[in-house]
Amino acid sequence: MDAPAPLDLRRDVVRPEWIDYNGHMNVAYYLLAFDGSADAFLDAVGLDEAYRHATGHATFAAECHITYQREVMSGDPLRFTAQLIGFDEKRIHFFMSMYHAEQGFQAATSEWLILHVDLGQRRVAPMPRAILDRLAEVHAAHEHLPHPPEVGRAVNAARRG
Repeated sequence: MDAPAPLDLRRDVVRPEWIDYNGHMNVAYYLLAFDGSADAFLDAVGLDEAYRHATGHATFAAECHITYQREVMSGDPLRFTAQLIGFDEKRIHFFMSMYHAEQGFQAATSEWLILHVDLGQRRVAPMPRAILDRLAEVHAAHEHLPHPPEVGRAVNAARRG
């Protein structure tokens, strides 16, 4: 199975209840929208609901960093993509972009570190070979993509230039 580079995950629309007093999408709903896209990414690599039920293993978010690039408004169509940055037997590092689906501009980004967890022990555990192989396939398709400039970015209020 060939992996698209980047993965085109899903579409959504900015819902009226996501709008804040400034008339644009509230910060909390960016995380909600990206969380749905993270689930779509995990489903694409085999860490889906069937996997969770069959194995008693799941994924937990260890870290998430969102950048807000450009505002979106009620009714705006959204498109989400994902790029696998790296992984090991227990962790997955990926990056998602949110685009205005009609105008094409990048509205936000979200970088995630996900842990694979044994739910019975509530401890980080190695992923099975089939999942690691799928991640390797996706990584091979993505490793030649340039890393987005937001990858690894830290919050910094230092005065520039």
